[in-house]
Amino acid sequence: MEINETKTIENLRKLTALYFNTLKPSTNKTGTYTTQIKMSSYSELGCVITETLKLCIVALDHEAHKTSDTIKTSPIDVALVLEMVLEMFPTDELEILDEINQMLAANSQILNE
Repeated sequence: MEINETKTIENLRKLTALYFNTLKPSTNKTGTYTTQIKMSSYSELGCVITETLKLCIVALDHEAHKTSDTIKTSPIDVALVLEMVLEMFPTDELEILDEINQMLAANSQILNE
């Protein structure tokens, strides 16, 4: 059983290296992580920030969108906000959960035999 546990740990380390890509360990050794959101320009970054703030303002106070001078009358670009959220979605990490689940199920079957 010790050998099986060692192999399982080795397999998990390999899977972790392959799939855990969204968060990168911070270089300042604080135990925190960083992630990247790809932008084509500073203008796009500004638009994403602006649209996110406008969406939050409307979510907090629906009437604020109608009366605010800073928001003006431009509609909120929900697609842009959703694209940013999609960029942050940890798809690779979710795939590793399937791999771990399969490994644990196989290990459970071996133990039950």
